[in-house]
Amino acid sequence: MICFCLFLRSNNAEESPMHLFFYIADESGQSFTMNSQESYRHGTTLLASGSRADVGAWQLQLHSLDSVEVHTAGYKSPHMHNLTELVQATLAVNARRTGLIQLPDIKESYSNIMVYQISAELPAKVDLVFLSGVDSESSTISERVATLTGNEFTRKLSERQKAFGEKYDRLFDTKQKVNKEEKAVGKAAIGNLLGGIGYFYGQSKIAIPKDLTLKNGEKSISYWPAELYTAVPSRSFFPRGFLWDEGFHQFLVWRWDVDICMDIIGHWLDLLNVDGWIPREQILGAEALSKVPEEFVVQYPSNGNPPTLFLALRDLSKALYLKEFSSEEAERISTFLERAYPRLDAWFQWFNTTQSGKHEGTFYWHGRDNSTRRELNPKTLTSGLDDFPRASHPNDEERHVDLRCWMLLASNCMHSIQQMLGIKHTSVKDYALMTKKLSEFDVLNKLHLDEKSGAYFDFGYHTEKVRLRWHELRENEVIRREFLRETLEQPQLRFVPHIGYVSLFPFMMGIIPSESWVLGKQLDLISNRSILWTDYGLRSLSKISTVYMKHNTEHDPPYWRGAIWINMNYMILSSLHHYSQVDGPYKDRAGELYEELRSNLIRNIVKNYHETGFLWENYDQKNKGKGKGARPFTGWSSLVVLIMAESYPNLAR
Repeated sequence: MICFCLFLRSNNAEESPMHLFFYIADESGQSFTMNSQESYRHGTTLLASGSRADVGAWQLQLHSLDSVEVHTAGYKSPHMHNLTELVQATLAVNARRTGLIQLPDIKESYSNIMVYQISAELPAKVDLVFLSGVDSESSTISERVATLTGNEFTRKLSERQKAFGEKYDRLFDTKQKVNKEEKAVGKAAIGNLLGGIGYFYGQSKIAIPKDLTLKNGEKSISYWPAELYTAVPSRSFFPRGFLWDEGFHQFLVWRWDVDICMDIIGHWLDLLNVDGWIPREQILGAEALSKVPEEFVVQYPSNGNPPTLFLALRDLSKALYLKEFSSEEAERISTFLERAYPRLDAWFQWFNTTQSGKHEGTFYWHGRDNSTRRELNPKTLTSGLDDFPRASHPNDEERHVDLRCWMLLASNCMHSIQQMLGIKHTSVKDYALMTKKLSEFDVLNKLHLDEKSGAYFDFGYHTEKVRLRWHELRENEVIRREFLRETLEQPQLRFVPHIGYVSLFPFMMGIIPSESWVLGKQLDLISNRSILWTDYGLRSLSKISTVYMKHNTEHDPPYWRGAIWINMNYMILSSLHHYSQVDGPYKDRAGELYEELRSNLIRNIVKNYHETGFLWENYDQKNKGKGKGARPFTGWSSLVVLIMAESYPNLAR
């Protein structure tokens, strides 16, 4: 059951009438019935009705005590992404024909999209009510509408708003930490994150091995029909589940409602195949599919994604160990972890066997294109940091420092769950041993530390002397131009000298001992304005990088090559907070940087929200911190709530 309560008001009579446009759609293509009446006065009237297997018979009702006009247009289309352009074209055609800017009250046969235009002289009040599971008794319908409109609905809404505010204050104690304006943005952030949690059903497209071809010539097959309960990064722009985003979402969700968190993680783990692989992007259902370019639809079973669910599970496990839950909650969490353990074990083993490097203790993100001629630096979509520069010439000699850190996090989390629950399993000793090996600081430094700069780097076949240049290609006497990569020197096995988020993973995961000189170097890199520091947050790639803010192809603008991302800044803040709390020569400096970075992030996010009404996918590192990318982006950008509350994961081992 969904209800919309819409208030149309104006202080300027010249602005009347006000026109409100909204639509209802069935993305499966199923049609529904529309009431064609144009004028509605003093009461409740049926706008549309239909039936679906998942919600049963449904109705959309309009309730108003004011005089309003309703105009409509019905369309038959499998796509929702171009609906705005479709409506604008319809309005333009009707305006030329009638001189009026209104929908033409037309309906295509078997329409599955209905667009409504409500026009009213202001002030006016209109309630829209969506009823599911409607039976044939009109009295029951009237009673349900009455409870979801007018004063009764306003009373219930006020009660829920009050309860929400009280719970927010109880869970995210921000007294003396943020002002009233900042707190309001925090409440909007988590409200929208929770509002973006949804249910999806459908089948992913999975690539088959290159040496196989299906009889119909297809190169992919459908995954089994699957359901997924998940949060999404952006309801309008990314209405689907992303594996690497979801761990960050759950930092917030488990604190709000641990049962919702366990339900979501359980759904993700149910997507494991027999090998222990989870498709990294869940494009389930027609609506999700309509938002994805065709080249990104097919998922590859050889490719992973950061196992960020272990971030939330480690957080959850430590809170359980510290007895922060009621006895009933603790019992449910323990039961969940026991049931989830076999899937977590399979998932971990998939990473350990498929993403391992050529040498013991090394890992790299498989799936990079080593034959591309169109990319300045072959993308690493699997890492989540898409175009962050890695080795220029991918091969099996690569070592990725961020993946090594993810593997340490995962093995440590698995070992902790085993110890806490007393799980007896053949791999118990393996997890303990692997955690110990991946924690060896000297080995990490040997594999990834550049002692001169104090930065951690990837390793692989690399040259800095690559460029994109226009080439003229002749085919069948036809000359065409392409923007292709040129390599100006032979690559060598070496560190990949690009300082950015990847370089800070050992710092973010709390691996560096608090007394080590390396920690001091990390703080130098973070605080250097010529490298990472800005007044709006830490940029994703150093200003001195050779690919800083450079396009990766003719049409791909820089993505993780300078912009400020909130999930990584949250992790860096967590580590600064950690090192400011433990004894060591850099304790005070870590504390100072923590306070300044936290203040910069909150100020910029709040400023953008009040100027635009949105949280953004990322923020510009040079244009006054302006929001960039998708919006509203109330996925991991909602971590501003935890930054305000100073609530961070426990990095102590």
